[in-house]
Amino acid sequence: MPLYETVVIARSEITQAQADAVADAATTTIETDGGAVKKREYWGLRPLAYRIKKNRKGHYILLGLDAPSAAVQEMERQLTLHEDVLRFMTVRVEEINEEPSAILSRKADERDRAFRGPKPAGRFESGRKRGFDEREEFRARDEFRADRDEYSVEEDI
Repeated sequence: MPLYETVVIARSEITQAQADAVADAATTTIETDGGAVKKREYWGLRPLAYRIKKNRKGHYILLGLDAPSAAVQEMERQLTLHEDVLRFMTVRVEEINEEPSAILSRKADERDRAFRGPKPAGRFESGRKRGFDEREEFRARDEFRADRDEYSVEEDI
């Protein structure tokens, strides 16, 4: 049977579970017509290049299909009728690559590069800048005064 890859974009107002339900509906359509889904990836809520039906973001789902063309046409017909689907595109491919797609591998790289070391001195843990009275020299002065007051000896007059 021929191999296909389909990318489905669902509306941003739905939840991830509802986006998975859209993919499940496509999967059941393919499987009832004698095909199989070899690969399924959820790419997440991503911004669109341009507005589609007043939406700026969409849930992206990739499906790798091993199915006859009649099953793919029926799946596309069902996706066209589904109100949560903004766009879909099906492409015939020579082979379905089992490793993660470029989108998912890039997300993993971004997570690895996210930690950039400790925060610079002079900042709170939240990252906001210190106020006027919170600078190190004022804190040191206040600590010195507290130490001096603690150990001061009263002189007899």
